[in-house]
Amino acid sequence: QTMHIVPYDLANVADLGDSPVNPASVEDALKRVEGFYTALIAKGIRPLAAGGDHLCSLPALRAVGAKQPVGMIHFDAHTDLYDGYFGGFKYTHGTPFRRAIEDGVLDPRRTIQIGLRGSMYDLDDFDYGAKMGVRLVRIEEAMEKGPKAIMAEARRIVGGGPVYVSFDTFQAQQMLRELRGLNIVGADVVEVSPPFDPSGLTAHAGVTMMFEILCSMAEDVAKRRA
Repeated sequence: QTMHIVPYDLANVADLGDSPVNPASVEDALKRVEGFYTALIAKGIRPLAAGGDHLCSLPALRAVGAKQPVGMIHFDAHTDLYDGYFGGFKYTHGTPFRRAIEDGVLDPRRTIQIGLRGSMYDLDDFDYGAKMGVRLVRIEEAMEKGPKAIMAEARRIVGGGPVYVSFDTFQAQQMLRELRGLNIVGADVVEVSPPFDPSGLTAHAGVTMMFEILCSMAEDVAKRRA
């Protein structure tokens, strides 16, 4: 079932270009990206970003959750709730949501992670998520219950407050169309790397998912303006 939404008719949609980064320093890159997001949010802009490494979500969450912690609907095979990688590195693609919870910008009790599969290291990430109140939905449960039931639970968990959406994974369009009516204050589609995508198929899939999220964001903007 399609949504029959033309987001460009509902909201002012623009490509604002690339965020500044620092390829020589992860910490400085995080500060630059957060500053970029903060400036957008100060102007009332809701960011929808395309990124590579999932660490990109951390500075976005720091910006959108600065005044009020946000809930999150996270589609991924991995929790990204680890404390550190390779001897304690705190800022990697496997740690952004742990840092966001610690920073107080992400409310774990209003967070659901959908599509998780077995850990590649240990169970620290799952244990931490469960302890903090994150709803962890493994891929087996998601497939068994189906998109409608899983997304109904997701909507109950995040409620009517501000929500961030992060996408890195199946049954994708069905899931994303169930975001309609939520107060999505920011979103991203990550782990798309053009140099490793010579056919362009991954980029096409990524931009398709972005469009699905954009439809719900634009519809919400129009409703709140009316």
